[in-house]
Order: sequence, then structure tokens, then C-alpha cells
Amino acid sequence: MSNEYRHVLVAVDLTKDSHKVLERALQIAERNEAKLSIMHTLEPLGFAYGGDIPMDLTSIQDQLDEHAKHRLAEIADEHVPKENQHVVVGMPDTEIHRFAAEHDVDLIVVGSHGRHGFALLLGSTSTGVLHGAQCDVLAVRVGKKGEESDE
Repeated sequence: MSNEYRHVLVAVDLTKDSHKVLERALQIAERNEAKLSIMHTLEPLGFAYGGDIPMDLTSIQDQLDEHAKHRLAEIADEHVPKENQHVVVGMPDTEIHRFAAEHDVDLIVVGSHGRHGFALLLGSTSTGVLHGAQCDVLAVRVGKKGEESDE
């Protein structure tokens, strides 16, 4: 069968829902004997504050980067080798598309909060990933009422 997935990328936001998204990606990767990569994207601090802060944000950005790597390892270490765990700085959908193109990813798995109303969905990362992706995208429904995990 030629439509099997060979490289699955799971993009996580490092919240408690990340485990559910990774779990779904793992099932698909195992079924297809595919490589599994996991990534988290940090928005650059300078971008978030419009570059108006009269200070060097490098050390703060480095601390955020280290924290994100540590948190990603907590989520992924049991299932994903270190060399397939990635923390990148940039806009999430742009970086996810870039990674997917550079690493021959054929399935991107993201979490989606499924908020009500189409307008609320337009700004979400999962929607941005879907619209620019050159491969399949699976949006895993997370954060529904009654499913709150206490992790």
C-alpha cells in the first residue's frame, strides 16, 4: 500500500493536552512503522512585544528555550528519541510547515480545541497548519468539557 505514512510530526503546545495528541500520533506511527518527530514552537519575544523593549531579550529567550526543551522531554522522552525532539523559535504554523517540508513529513498531528463558531477557529494554530500544509493534517480534539485531566 503506497499511502502509508513514513514520517509523522506531532506539534504540541506543552499543555496537559499534549499527551493526548502525542498518544494519537504514536498509534499512527506504530501502525505504519513510521518515524515520529515531535516539535514545539516558541514565539520570539521581540515579536510578541513589537521590539519596543529597550533591553536584550536573548537571555530570557534562552531560558524559555531551555524550559520548553525540558517540558518537551517530560512529554516525549518515553516515546520519542532525543534527536527527534525539536524546539524552534518562530510562528507556529510557518515553522511546522518548514519542518515538514525539510524532513519529508507526510502527516502532521496537532491538537485542536474545537471552539464553537467558525470565526473562533480561524485564528488557531491548527487551522493555520491545515491551510498551508503540503501533506495530511490530523487535528486531535482536546480540551473538551468533562474530559479535564488532572495531570
